[in-house]
Amino acid sequence: MPLTAINHYLIRSEDLEQSRAFYEDVLGMSQIPRPDFPFPGYWLGVSGAAQVHLAPGGIENASLYFLGSPPGVATQHSGVIDHVAFLASEPKNFVEHLKEKGVAFRPRYLAESNLFQLFVQDPDGVTVEINFFDVDSTADWGGEDYKALPKVS
Repeated sequence: MPLTAINHYLIRSEDLEQSRAFYEDVLGMSQIPRPDFPFPGYWLGVSGAAQVHLAPGGIENASLYFLGSPPGVATQHSGVIDHVAFLASEPKNFVEHLKEKGVAFRPRYLAESNLFQLFVQDPDGVTVEINFFDVDSTADWGGEDYKALPKVS
């Protein structure tokens, strides 16, 4: 009974419209149908998969709607979540797109896995990891060499 894919994650956003714009304009997601919940929000995805659900922070009756957000939960940045990762293609175009949008990113390369990664932050401080497999060189895009990072003993 293994897990097979991510279905969605929900972000309680401090600025719903700014977060929606980030996921649409920067990550290329589009709105998908959302049930008529008793609170505002968006469902965003790519081809019906890789979904991000956005809901507002600081609303009345939040404990009724958001089962993963008990009172006193962290309201700045991503709380206990470190990052969320997506697969992507065309790394060169993605790097150029981020630069055009003025979005800061941190590139990383894992040569032994032929994996190039970009790390960006959404407007709520959630780190989004974008993975590109089968990349054999990052000469044009830079990025820290993961193997060269200090090891924890």
